[in-house]
Amino acid sequence: MKLFSKKAKTVSTTSNSTINYSWIVNHFGFLLFMALLGVIYIANVHWADNTIRNINITQKQVKEMEYEYKNLKSIEMYRSRESQVVQAAAALGLKPAATPPVKLDITTINN
Repeated sequence: MKLFSKKAKTVSTTSNSTINYSWIVNHFGFLLFMALLGVIYIANVHWADNTIRNINITQKQVKEMEYEYKNLKSIEMYRSRESQVVQAAAALGLKPAATPPVKLDITTINN
């Protein structure tokens, strides 16, 4: 039994066109190539979707870290104000100096 005979067998479709089995056999490489392109296209779409999802997740994480950084920076700036430093030092028993610091002048004597 031969799978493909030399006689052209036709299959009728609803649009009055016929598909010739010998045409399918002759163009099998092209049909296989088209199927491969379809698979590559589908894989590319899935890869692009996953990449976009990862980019969106990373953007959310960057925004959260940016907010956290700004919050910590503002807290640190508030704590480093002179009034806050004086209050923290008072809790330790330290007091600010009542007199300003003394400037020392060093003069050199040349022989």
